[in-house]
Amino acid sequence: MGLCTEDAVRIAAGAGGGIATLSAAQATPEAVEYTEILEAEDRPWVTVVWDDPVNLMHYVTYIFQKLFGYSKAKATELMLKVHNDGKAVVSSGSRDKMEHDVQRLHAAGLWATMQRDD
Repeated sequence: MGLCTEDAVRIAAGAGGGIATLSAAQATPEAVEYTEILEAEDRPWVTVVWDDPVNLMHYVTYIFQKLFGYSKAKATELMLKVHNDGKAVVSSGSRDKMEHDVQRLHAAGLWATMQRDD
């Protein structure tokens, strides 16, 4: 059985008889944390491929085509982004899928990581 608002105010005022007010509009820390968790869960995961000094550009293009089914033009665009910007997002989705994509890229010899989408 819960306390009514009047009982809660009386308890909050304590034995000293002071007046206390409770604001129903204030968010509790638990509610704020829960909201932040829900917002974080809404953001998808992404796989990022990083530039490296080892792999040739045509090999990276080939891997993007083979692993993700990208057209040659799309794979080339992503490869150039990796080459020029140092990294590129090559896939997005659930955490499990991104972990799998990172493992496949590592097996192909590429440097890849996963992170939450910004």
